Amino acid sequence: MGAMRSDLDHLPPGKQRELARVTDILFAEFADAMKNASSAKKKDGRILKIVLFGSYARGGWVDEPHTAKGYLSDYDLLIVVNQQSVVDFATYWYHAEDKLMHDAGLKTPVNFIVHTLDEVNNALAMGQYFFSDIIKDGIALYDLKGSTPFITPKPQTPEEALATAQKHYEDWFPRIDHALEGAEFYLGRGNFRDAAFTLHQAAERAYTCLLLVETNYSPSTHSIKFLRALAEQIDPDLITVWPRDTKEHRRLFELLKRAYVDARYSEHYTITAEELAWLGARADILRGLVDARSRKKIDELRVDVQPGA
Repeated sequence: MGAMRSDLDHLPPGKQRELARVTDILFAEFADAMKNASSAKKKDGRILKIVLFGSYARGGWVDEPHTAKGYLSDYDLLIVVNQQSVVDFATYWYHAEDKLMHDAGLKTPVNFIVHTLDEVNNALAMGQYFFSDIIKDGIALYDLKGSTPFITPKPQTPEEALATAQKHYEDWFPRIDHALEGAEFYLGRGNFRDAAFTLHQAAERAYTCLLLVETNYSPSTHSIKFLRALAEQIDPDLITVWPRDTKEHRRLFELLKRAYVDARYSEHYTITAEELAWLGARADILRGLVDARSRKKIDELRVDVQPGA
């Protein structure tokens, strides 16, 4: 496959400076993590490519944090490395994520996924839409000179695409209901922390279901904020699920986001029945929208395999 585009001329100068800063931070934090690599092989770990994808690559990003909607698109990045050992998030990327989250020079949130070049090329060979779209629309912020290029994506057949989407829906959608039912059970028993954790799982499963049905990929993350950002780019109607217009609404989503770790392990995590009721109602709305969008996608794929279509 030919070289990816690398221009950022469609972005305002401020956004271009931010992305340069993001790239610098990723390299600096990765280099720092590599100092503690436990073997000679791991010390050979390299970043091969950094690719901007999503709304800032395609166009159509939203930067309205101070309006009534309060919405701000995130930067989405694919980091490609040369070996599996340096994919490990907790060892090599946790500090980079933390630095990007708290860096005073960055006003735009940053999400990133890390894969080896072999993983990406295998996904492209299998016709995985998520990576195919990144290769088609993405912008290379960094490409190590002499590194192997991405292969040309091989699309799935209509029959394969339909079977894949149906399987993901049948696997994941019932698990959303199981989590919602579990949260209601825990709430009824007065076990608020387990209710919060299980509501987090309902939201995580809902976003995972949608991403898998639509793109045949969902990142290995428990961050519902990242999953939310990816899903909302696919279906902007999902933005209405979690209002950002007030500080209170943003606080409540953060309370749910924190539940994955803090509701289980922190004695300082507290949540009320009223907060759980609001979060549960929003999660149920999310469930309905994911169901409708997933069914619509499957119906569209089913049409593609009809004789004479």
